[in-house]
Amino acid sequence: MSEPVPITQKLALVTGASRGIGRAISNALLEAGARVVCLARTFQDRIITAQGRETDIRCDVTDPAAVERALTWVRAEQGLPDIVVNNAGVFLVKPVGDTTPAEFAAVLSANLSAPFFVARTLVPDLLRRGRGDLVTIGSIADHVTFPDSTAYAASKFGVRGLHQALAAELAGSGVRTTLVSPGPVDTELWDPIDPDSRSGFTRRRDMLQASDVARAVLFAVTQPFGVDISEIRIMPSGRRGS
Repeated sequence: MSEPVPITQKLALVTGASRGIGRAISNALLEAGARVVCLARTFQDRIITAQGRETDIRCDVTDPAAVERALTWVRAEQGLPDIVVNNAGVFLVKPVGDTTPAEFAAVLSANLSAPFFVARTLVPDLLRRGRGDLVTIGSIADHVTFPDSTAYAASKFGVRGLHQALAAELAGSGVRTTLVSPGPVDTELWDPIDPDSRSGFTRRRDMLQASDVARAVLFAVTQPFGVDISEIRIMPSGRRGS
């Protein structure tokens, strides 16, 4: 197996980077030496430059105008990202009859429209440069269906379609595309659901950790140029809590 390629001083952009999986991915990229731009709607100020190699930008990635403004600033002030990680998303567990049209639309907006907005803004420049990594965080729900997940499944199956279409469009261009599809990950998104008390759900102590997903992303983006990791599926082994 080839040695990892250093990403020191490369510019990475991560959406949904204020907490959970996005925060873990940002930390892993920073520890590997990258400069990281973090986008999240929960950041308090519009732009906060912190600790040299990290820039936090408040941005609602479901708003195409906000995405365009944020990424225009990034390109002007820091350059075109070498690594783009579309991670931002929401989680909803509800039977179809209880899911409102507004909830369905909101889940699709956060999980499917947002990565499209980022991709359509950056991919043309990545193509012109002929190099880069476009990583999309999917889910086990992008290839396995579960009850009470119509909105979430629709969004994540859509993400898989988006990834595969981009992979076909970018094939041979030097811009690599990777879909990372983890099983259940122990983040605060589970707090209102309380999976430990519900039948058929993985206990939180047995779930993946956000750092597990971050390592998968780091593996994909540190491959030698010419090696394309098209998809990574990660599942908990079931032994974490033993």
